[in-house]
Amino acid sequence: MTAFIDIHQAEMVFHTKKGHFHALREINLQIHKGEFIALIGHSGCGKSTLLNLIAGLLLPSSGGLICDNKEIAGPGPERGVVFQNHSLLPWLTCFENVHLAVERVFGAKEDKAALKKRTADALELVGMSHAAQKRPNEISGGMKQRVGIARALAMEPKVLLMDEPFGALDALTRAHLQDELLKIVARTQSTVVMVTHDVDEAVLLSDRIVMMTNGPAATIGEVLDVPLARPRNRVALAEDPTYMHCRKAVLDFLYTRHGTAHKQAA
Repeated sequence: MTAFIDIHQAEMVFHTKKGHFHALREINLQIHKGEFIALIGHSGCGKSTLLNLIAGLLLPSSGGLICDNKEIAGPGPERGVVFQNHSLLPWLTCFENVHLAVERVFGAKEDKAALKKRTADALELVGMSHAAQKRPNEISGGMKQRVGIARALAMEPKVLLMDEPFGALDALTRAHLQDELLKIVARTQSTVVMVTHDVDEAVLLSDRIVMMTNGPAATIGEVLDVPLARPRNRVALAEDPTYMHCRKAVLDFLYTRHGTAHKQAA
């Protein structure tokens, strides 16, 4: 099977006032269409840097990245990004925030009615139709993240890139949005790459977990398959032996084999 995203020998070196900082080395990863990939590792291991390379927000110092048979040479509407900070414009309503993205992508080829329908459909997909006319300061943190996800999905991206989208939320809100994301991905069949620091989140959501070694010059240490059937139910998985095995494997990688190096670097 041909990879939908193909990362080959990617390196990332930042040039700073203090000298060169080698963030990533020899990154090789193939992601297939419709896969949900979680990137996990200790702080400073380059998870977000790798996601930004796939987004085209950074260009590699060497190596290459391909998406849908095209070189990633910059940002593009086929790759939607959701950050931990929702990045909503505070002076616009939820509807207007999503509509702005829709207009940028589809404005040249669709009429106003079609653009409004795309916007409304995206808000409905994340359960935010009721707050369409509210501004960001009138809704909760979890609701803001829903709108951010709606904005990304409204562009109909081939790839959804998420950088710890639920990291700043309380546990109950995070769990609820994780469950909603599972439903959305099942409906849209999106290819998803998500950065997370949460082991349970990675196992619950993903098809494969990419575990990063500690930085500097971080690389992919292991890739773990998560052979759990979909749809997934967090309550049913709590005592599932496969779930527990995957969870233990990630914890072992992070805190046994890479824990010592992390403590020394801290």
